[in-house]
Amino acid sequence: MVAILSLMVVMGFMMLGEWVSTRSRAYVPSVFITALLFLVGFWTIVPKNIVPVASFGTAFIQITQAVLLVHMGTLMDLKLLLKQWRAVVIALSGVVGTVVLTMGIGRLLFDWHTIVASVPPLTGGLVAAFLMTAGLKAQHITALVAFPVAMFVMHSMLGYPLTAWMLKRESRRLLQVRHVDVTVATADSATSATVQTTAQLPVCPLPTVPAKVKSVQPQLRHWQLPAAYDTSAFMLFKVAAVTGLAEWTAQLAHGTVNQYIICLVFGVIAHQLGFLEDAVLEKAGVFHWLMYGLLAYIFANLNIVKISMLSGILIPIVTLIVLGVLGMWIASSLLARPLGFSREMAFASALTALFGFPADYIVTHEVTEIMGSTAEEKQYLLDQMLPKMLVGGFATVSVASVIIASIFLKIL
Repeated sequence: MVAILSLMVVMGFMMLGEWVSTRSRAYVPSVFITALLFLVGFWTIVPKNIVPVASFGTAFIQITQAVLLVHMGTLMDLKLLLKQWRAVVIALSGVVGTVVLTMGIGRLLFDWHTIVASVPPLTGGLVAAFLMTAGLKAQHITALVAFPVAMFVMHSMLGYPLTAWMLKRESRRLLQVRHVDVTVATADSATSATVQTTAQLPVCPLPTVPAKVKSVQPQLRHWQLPAAYDTSAFMLFKVAAVTGLAEWTAQLAHGTVNQYIICLVFGVIAHQLGFLEDAVLEKAGVFHWLMYGLLAYIFANLNIVKISMLSGILIPIVTLIVLGVLGMWIASSLLARPLGFSREMAFASALTALFGFPADYIVTHEVTEIMGSTAEEKQYLLDQMLPKMLVGGFATVSVASVIIASIFLKIL
């Protein structure tokens, strides 16, 4: 009974977040509302262990994140992914801008330890927050333990809506470009048809020969079984096989490349080879369950945040967030035009440092669902924005934030 009630509460928070996002046309992302509900719930009547009781514990997450990243690879084209080096450069430049501005101006306003404890989570979200928290505890600097987690909570509240706003502006721009391209292509086709018809008028008609209409049937891929055998279990087996191979490769690399980046790349390769279907976990019927579980596990970490913790450090946290986001905007804006990005897309890519996966995927998907009026437009927006957001998030949260947190722990 307790497990079912816990699951009901967790899913209720997710549901309310989605409803608010839909009602606000993605100006208020669902992850922001859900995080707020978990935070207030932990401060009031929600048990601290509600998420693991609802079945989303450590064992569940050890499987979920890697499997979801393999799934994300089936949503991308390999050529598109390889072209995203510009998104990596812009996202990392945003991290540099954040560090420069917070360590420069922030040092004039606050003490050294406060800045060092707060800045890494601003450049890498949850990953850096808990690396810093663990490091501060290990060095017995208990007075600063609250800063990394408080920074994560506060900057997420700014990061989610700001990213959604940037992506909505980018979506409008992309749709305008697409509509112009379609109009020009249609006009060119009509002109070409008219010219061809006019040119053929003087020519004597040739004897008509019945044309053989070839019905092109989609060929079965090498890995695809007949429909009766292509079950959800078979799809999950293939995903697990690719995930296992990716994690084994990551172990051989001894951490040179983040294991989750390898999972994404292996998902793309398996999809390109035809081994994995498009959106494989959605076809298997488990995608949303895994995504909700991962989000719940992330939000469960808010159970250590207390009201007194936030109220005592609110001014330095808010000031550093403003400086950090300003640094992201300046750095990404400077590189946007040279690298062929709009300022909105460049800034959104840099903002992935505030939360990373899966929030970057969810916010992007919510915006495309709202901004696209047809399935084709929604897919077009996803193809244009999602690879940049995911790759930017991996570059900052999975790689840069770990490096920055380890450096900052040494200079405390």
